[in-house]
Amino acid sequence: MRTTIRYSIKEQSRLKEAALTWAQQYDEVVWLDSNKYEAKYSSFDAILAVDGLTSISTATTNAFKKLSDYQIQTNDWIFGYLSYDLKNDVERLESKNPDGLQFPELHFFQPKKIIKFTENTLEFCYLKEVAAEIAPDFQAIKELHLEDLKNSAVQTAIPIHARISKEEYLHKVAQILEHIQRGDLYEVNFCQEYFAEASQIHPLATFLKLNDVSKAPFAAYLKLEDKFIMCTSPERYLKKKGGTVISQPIKGTAARSIDKEEDAKLKLALVANEKERSENVMIVDLVRNDLSKSAMRGSVQVEELYKVATFRQVHQMISTIVSKYPQNKNAVEILKDTFPMGSMTGAPKVAAMQLMERLESFKRGIYSGAVGYFTPNGDFDFNVVIRSILYNQSNEYISYAVGSAITAKSIPEQEYEECLLKAKAMREALGN
Repeated sequence: MRTTIRYSIKEQSRLKEAALTWAQQYDEVVWLDSNKYEAKYSSFDAILAVDGLTSISTATTNAFKKLSDYQIQTNDWIFGYLSYDLKNDVERLESKNPDGLQFPELHFFQPKKIIKFTENTLEFCYLKEVAAEIAPDFQAIKELHLEDLKNSAVQTAIPIHARISKEEYLHKVAQILEHIQRGDLYEVNFCQEYFAEASQIHPLATFLKLNDVSKAPFAAYLKLEDKFIMCTSPERYLKKKGGTVISQPIKGTAARSIDKEEDAKLKLALVANEKERSENVMIVDLVRNDLSKSAMRGSVQVEELYKVATFRQVHQMISTIVSKYPQNKNAVEILKDTFPMGSMTGAPKVAAMQLMERLESFKRGIYSGAVGYFTPNGDFDFNVVIRSILYNQSNEYISYAVGSAITAKSIPEQEYEECLLKAKAMREALGN
């Protein structure tokens, strides 16, 4: 049982940073922030979960079954992440590429303390055993002295290395195009890693700087003892609210311009770009197929197609697919039926994942996985972990990855430039 107390607040942005700074005293922290991005399916401005009472952390084998059991038994809010490599629990696949991060494949926890930001309200939702701490915690957050963390994020540039060279990237994209031309696949999301070894960063300061650069609608900060996710994702993977499930895949990217007229032209060009539209519709079809596995017959509908959203770094083409499910449908099974998200795999999905395991040079892990939560009634909301910096503090290993969708009309040099564009915010946050 939880106790809920609401307070009226001013200066929401300052209190958000103060709450996130206050949360660093705990070993388990999840912060989800919409950055005031107006979206039809938003539930709050931001939410913070800390201090696990119970948790589950597991490898791939039977991971979704274990998560389902945990979610049902806990019957409460749980927060955490799913790694991309849980694909091996869904299909007969494997992951043997180098893994410098060494995160568990799945981790969720039941927080003792949850704080929600909604407009001018701060809502504390605490387990009854810590309910007496609500007022002192609110006071501590209000009175917290904030340093200028963003400016201290990286004093000197972190030496970032590409896992593969540009020449290797171009060669591998050419191989993918050969497969597509033979009819083996239609679309493949090919990704590459950038990393630093023997390097240290201030995780919270780095996240604040990255978030300030991007202001994305599905930003997330996750701390699991010595492991950190600093995510400024523009993409929702899957949300369940009652009997409705929503997926919003992104496919199609264009650069921004500081010139307003030129920026408007770039946005219009994205909408009209045949290659980008074909990327998007292929993934929409894939998502429709995934949702149809267990949705109510005839309920899967494309609500929006080719909608272009503008973010600080890029314009992106987003589509929205909605579907209906029986109220008693197991929430984790819905995730398993659609995992991993189609925008980060390709079509056909299994063939694309098999080819990526052969051609990619790193284990994706958290990258292209998902961070989010389940509510006590089985609703959920998860992002796609992209535009993110991942950090293992004990190993002193920093990683970020980027990718693009390869189709028959792809030009390898342009795909490489798209990857550099997507990496821009992470490079800036790391001082490069």
